[in-house]
Parts: sequence; structure tokens; C-alpha cells
Amino acid sequence: MNWRILALLALTALSASCSSAHIPPPPEPGAGRLAQIDVIDRTNGTTLPVYWYRGERWIAGAPGHRYAIAVRNRSNGRILTVLAVDGVNAVSGETASWEQTGYVLDPGRGFDIRGWRKSQERVAAFEFTALDNSYAARTGRPENVGVIGVAVFREAPRPDMVPLAPAPSTKSSADSNSAREREDAAGAAPRAESRLGTGHGRSETSRVTYTDFERARSAPDEVITIRYDSRENLLAMGVITQPRLPAPVPTPFPNSESGFVPDPPR
Repeated sequence: MNWRILALLALTALSASCSSAHIPPPPEPGAGRLAQIDVIDRTNGTTLPVYWYRGERWIAGAPGHRYAIAVRNRSNGRILTVLAVDGVNAVSGETASWEQTGYVLDPGRGFDIRGWRKSQERVAAFEFTALDNSYAARTGRPENVGVIGVAVFREAPRPDMVPLAPAPSTKSSADSNSAREREDAAGAAPRAESRLGTGHGRSETSRVTYTDFERARSAPDEVITIRYDSRENLLAMGVITQPRLPAPVPTPFPNSESGFVPDPPR
């Protein structure tokens, strides 16, 4: 079967508002063989730490903060990365599926995916927000809010020149999304209205171009999943643990002054 699609080539030379792609540091063990994925809090410029809990990666987002998904190609060939946020394809707005379009990265290159793709020039910024204000929930599909997924495909061997394939005929309306609300991994889910989702933020410049890409096979060579919620919820779920402070030790004579028993406050 021919798995050639017209995908978006992630450019490393962008406009002034996105002048340099974020190149993540060397990956932690298990963070991805073909693609290294990091989530960057753009509001404070930090890379969000990953917490492992019951075999899953988790990050803590701050409500109101913009974020980017930093992708780096660690392989020696081109890769296609199909990105899903809250069950929604971040390029086309469709219910996320492996067969859809995504971003192509050259070997060793990195790219910050900073929002929902609106055109080859613009994105609507990713930002952490309340579940009911998330893009997926606002378009009637809140079921998968709280998860980021990246499906990575190797490229099939190709000759030096490959004719450009026609653009796919799939619908790319930003109003055509889906998400599935996930159960809390700890069994006692936080209240739905307190959970985090990803909003449809302000318009920003982020330039890409089209390129031809033929997948080596139909199924992804790698799928990376990152779940997210607020720090408060991750603490309540046990995803983030804090060291317990020692209990104060009472002393029988905390005040050495002598005197008589005063009246208690009225």
C-alpha cells in the first residue's frame, strides 16, 4: 500500500517571533529512540520535568501558561511526527489517527510545535487551561483531554527525486476534533472541572512548508505518550510525591519563665 502523504516540513529558520528551534538535551532512558520529546513552559522558559507513574509519563502544567512540544529527530533519516493533543490532530484538527498528516524533520533537527496549525504561517498557541475551556471540549469532544501523543514514522527509501504527491482530501477544519476523558490512573479522579486541558490561544507566527513523505510502513515505528494535569492534581493522585517533614517533637517545658497561670483569651 502506498503511504505517501503531503506533510509539513518543520523549518529551523523561522521568523523573529520563533527565531530558533528548541533543541532538547540528550534524552533520558526510554524517552524515545527515534524522536526526543520535551514539553516547554513558554511562560517561564523551563522544560517541564517528567514524572513516571504506573508505567506512564506525566508532566505538571500551570493554568494560563503557554507551552510548546519540542521534537528532535534522533535518527539518521527523515521522520514524520503525527502530533495529537487531547485526542486532536494538531495540524488538521481532525480526530487524531496515525494515518493523518504531521511534521517532517530532517536528521538531527529539532522544532518547537507551539500551537494548533491554522495555516503555513500561523498557529493558535497551546496553553494550559481548565478542561471545559480546552479546544477539544469547546468543540464537543472532551473524552481525551489531558494527553499528548506523538506517532513517529521512518521514511521509506526513495530515489533522489520523488514527484510531489497531491494533497490529501481529508477535512482539515479546526472545528472537527475529538477527545476522550481519561480515567485517573490512581483510581480516584479529580473533579472534571479542575483538570487541565489545552486551549486555543492567541495567534502566533510559525512557518512551515509542504514536503512529500512516504512512510516505510503503515504502523508507527514509535509512539510517545505524555499525560498532563495540574501540579495539585498530580500531588493528589500520587504522581508527584513530596518528602514528609518530621513531626514536631513536643517538649514539656517550652518556656523557662516562672509565674502563675494567666486567664485564657476571651
